Amino acid sequence: MSMHRSLKSANKVATRRNVLKRFERIEIMKAAGKWKAGDRGRGLPKTKAPI
Repeated sequence: MSMHRSLKSANKVATRRNVLKRFERIEIMKAAGKWKAGDRGRGLPKTKAPI
């Protein structure tokens, strides 16, 4: 049985995701100095993924 074409993409070049996980957004905000210890992790502003 052959593999479905949507499952074969693991070998291709990874595409850039346009949606970040919460911890990734917090890391970006920490690097920019917009995050303090004790801030809440909900309702975070949108951030752009690094290139």
